Amino acid sequence: RDLTDISLLKCFIHLRYVDLSENKLQDLSPLSSLTHLLWLKVDRNLLISACMQELPYLQIISFAHNRIKDMEGITHPRLANLSLKGNKIQTALGLSHGQLFSLQILELRGNMLESTAGLNLPKLKHLYLAQNDIQSLEGLEGLGQLTTLHLRDNQLETLDGFCSSMKCLQYLNLRNNGISSLQEVAKLQVLPMLQALVLLDNPCSDEPNYRLEVLILLPHLQRLDKELFEQDERAEANKIHQKRQEEEKVRTARRGEEK
Repeated sequence: RDLTDISLLKCFIHLRYVDLSENKLQDLSPLSSLTHLLWLKVDRNLLISACMQELPYLQIISFAHNRIKDMEGITHPRLANLSLKGNKIQTALGLSHGQLFSLQILELRGNMLESTAGLNLPKLKHLYLAQNDIQSLEGLEGLGQLTTLHLRDNQLETLDGFCSSMKCLQYLNLRNNGISSLQEVAKLQVLPMLQALVLLDNPCSDEPNYRLEVLILLPHLQRLDKELFEQDERAEANKIHQKRQEEEKVRTARRGEEK
């Protein structure tokens, strides 16, 4: 409707669900009167900030496809689901960790993030970071309840940054990054619950016996890319792994004799 002014909404203090998508809004301050608000959608406006007065019951917000540059001023204590997809956010360091203790789903696809620093959200379960410019994984140690992590279409060349405190992570999508060596995949051994991994369109996925080599490194994995591991693949991976261990023992013994 090309709305630029929503000051009239101040009068409707009991509104719980508000959809203002596809307008020309730059200012959401009139919504501070709506203290019963549960759900807010303001996709495709002209917002440059997600900063709003704290709303005590707000649980779901979508700011998708605006012009937002940072994550400052998002402080709603019951917020569980936040979408900032398709904005111009370069850093997550402005996130209010102290206030966002209920946040479970964070959607940041299609922004300009270069790092994961600042995403230390203890209750977060699903994190979507595809289509950014992420080159380094930092500050992930606080994501102890995270089960799903999407990092497709980024600039990752190494997999440093994953840690054993990420004990719930089950699904990891790394499609179309720059991971060239399967030795980087070995760094995912710190993730005890990892069940599904996507590595398509990385240079390492062209290596010989790619599926087997990944399974040798991550024997608990259930699925690689779109395919479940079959029992015969598991048996072969186990056989190769045991053979390599025996060969390593022989080499170690020889080195000991030479000394």
